[in-house]
Amino acid sequence: MRTDLTSFQYNILVILTSLDEVSGRHLKQELEESVESPLPHGRLYRNLDTLVDKHLVDKGTIDGRTNAYAITEQGEDAIRERLQWEREHVETELASS
Repeated sequence: MRTDLTSFQYNILVILTSLDEVSGRHLKQELEESVESPLPHGRLYRNLDTLVDKHLVDKGTIDGRTNAYAITEQGEDAIRERLQWEREHVETELASS
């Protein structure tokens, strides 16, 4: 499992799994709705750049000036690994309760 990602970065990847190429603005709205809290503009884009650098997210353009983001196969693999890790830990904990 990847241990170099923050919870916020995983949240970005999870949101991107349900969206096709999306603008940063739309992604920001989706994240704000899921946490019911405003999200500082810079926080999102710093983390998106990190995910792009790690090849977990692709960055393109929509209209030549608006950035578009999409999860990569490696990003999907990171989510699958995280879900498997969570399942193993939750099942172990619940089984011992």
